[in-house]
Formats: sequence, structure tokens, C-alpha cells
Amino acid sequence: MPIRGRVSATMTSDTDTLTAEDPITGEEIEIPADVEVGEIIDSPVTGTELEVISLDPVVLEEAPELEEDWGE
Repeated sequence: MPIRGRVSATMTSDTDTLTAEDPITGEEIEIPADVEVGEIIDSPVTGTELEVISLDPVVLEEAPELEEDWGE
């Protein structure tokens, strides 16, 4: 069963970018080839923040919203 929100990416012929599927819309987007695990990128399609979960293969998922800790 596929995990919703996780999408793998492939290298393009251009070594400066990767092509990945936006987990929200399913559209292909380009991301920098030098991304790191845990990095947050903005989807150029929806503006949604996406988190890099894995590099081999590259996996993106919707970034969790930050919650305020109110000094706790």
C-alpha cells in the first residue's frame, strides 16, 4: 500500500536539478540536486512547504506545521 504524501524523485539530464512529483498535486517539479535530508523547500506549484525525507531515492512529503511551545 503506498504511503500518501511520499514521492520519489529522479535525476534529470541537468546535474543541477532533480525532478520530483509534488505530493499535493502530483505535478512534476524541479528541486536543487544538492538538497539534504530534512531540508524544507517550497513547491513552485502550490507554495506548500515540502520536506526532503530521503536522498536515495529522493522522497518528498508535506512538511509538518510548526507548533508554538508557549515557553514550555
